[in-house]
Amino acid sequence: MTTRPPSRGGAGRKGSGAGATKRPGRGPGPAGKSSFGTKSAFGGKRPFRNAKDPDRERTGPRTSALDAAQRAASMRGEADKRAPWRPGDAPDPQAEQRDQQELPSRIRSPRPQKPEATPEDAPRRARAPRAETAAPVEGPTRREQRAAASATLASGVQTLVVEEDEAEMRIDRFLTTRFPQLPFTRVQSIVRKGELRVDGRRAKPNDRLLPGMSVRVPPLKLDAVGERPRSPQRDATDADFIRSLILYEDAEMMILNKPFGLAVQGGSGTVRHVDGLLESLAGTDGQKPRLVHRLDKDTAGCLIVAKTRLAAATLAKSFRSRSARKVYWALTAGVPRVPQGRISTYLAKEEPTDADARMRVAQHGDDGAAHALTYYAMVDNAAQKLSWLSLKPVTGRTHQLRAHAAHIGHPIVGDPKYFSIENWELPGGIQNRLHLLARRIVIPHPRTGKPVDVTAPLPPHMAQSWNLLGFDASRYDPIVEAPEA
Repeated sequence: MTTRPPSRGGAGRKGSGAGATKRPGRGPGPAGKSSFGTKSAFGGKRPFRNAKDPDRERTGPRTSALDAAQRAASMRGEADKRAPWRPGDAPDPQAEQRDQQELPSRIRSPRPQKPEATPEDAPRRARAPRAETAAPVEGPTRREQRAAASATLASGVQTLVVEEDEAEMRIDRFLTTRFPQLPFTRVQSIVRKGELRVDGRRAKPNDRLLPGMSVRVPPLKLDAVGERPRSPQRDATDADFIRSLILYEDAEMMILNKPFGLAVQGGSGTVRHVDGLLESLAGTDGQKPRLVHRLDKDTAGCLIVAKTRLAAATLAKSFRSRSARKVYWALTAGVPRVPQGRISTYLAKEEPTDADARMRVAQHGDDGAAHALTYYAMVDNAAQKLSWLSLKPVTGRTHQLRAHAAHIGHPIVGDPKYFSIENWELPGGIQNRLHLLARRIVIPHPRTGKPVDVTAPLPPHMAQSWNLLGFDASRYDPIVEAPEA
């Protein structure tokens, strides 16, 4: 009997017509795409389900119909009622192990044996130089790694997460820390224009950050990766200069005697400043001391610097809570009719877009107006023409003491912004420099909480004026009797 071969359109051929069964894909995903090839949120491929638990027995191929039935049954709560394998179909791990043992192993040639050492070889081995182990290559510091990462990410929009040691940090200081090569003027511009978003809302310049907050940063135009090389001689010179200014120092903080004319931070056309000089005191991890507050360029006296991020956050909190007490000395024109008093006004910038604009006395509710409170006391005067005032600011507004002194009609001598008395001439021997000194500061220690009380000496130009006018710097200062708030 002859057997007819199956026809081309018969059942012997896997058809592709309408009645044919569609061939399943190669994986359980849609359109035959396996979900194991997709990437996880961390960038790597997802491991197989048994990668975390090697002892777990496989239930069979992911593409089998029985496995699909089992998954469907598990969703209905009937996973225990179905067996993943039919009897006799399950693989036998012991059998596979026996099969592997029966396979011939790879043939390896025997290792050549070393010749036995002779007595003549001993001196030769003794004279052979010992190979020195190479010294470990030092990798980039944490600061260099952060700068490189910042430059890489700065080309597009990015979202940064605030770390624990960045708590209570101002938004502008946060950007300066994360992007060291970004000019401070650019940081101020970004914050002022509202280009930052903190947890989805527009950030303000005085906003403080908390751990876990997300900061959305726009694309930044950074300089080329890598900083200008600093010579060791320059670092040593800057470090010696900073150390010569130290009035108080411990493991957490130090207080500097900032000289007249030295800016605290860099800006347009400012090359030499305290923040840049602190680079010379950076540790091996690239972390440098941090500024806690600011003084005007022409104001001399006490300036607090934190050595750690935690100390910086704690000290900054003391300033915000008004736990820090500051006393300033000033030489003013004229003599106030009331020797001791209280100045309470609202201050606002004349030009809101200018970071160093002149402050004006404003009204409550004016755009950008903030309350400012200052206590003053006259310590001495000279011929009813000049007064030695002791000032105690309760708030910390920009140019607060200079604006308040001008507001009561007694501007500070040598003030280029607020001194506006017509036909007034400096007495002979007094330099036309700002006569304002951050004389004393009392602040709780960031670790112990005990008060740290530091006093700064008069700068050279003020000491000369005090000598010419006959003022005694050791005279009793009545400002200590002023209220705390």
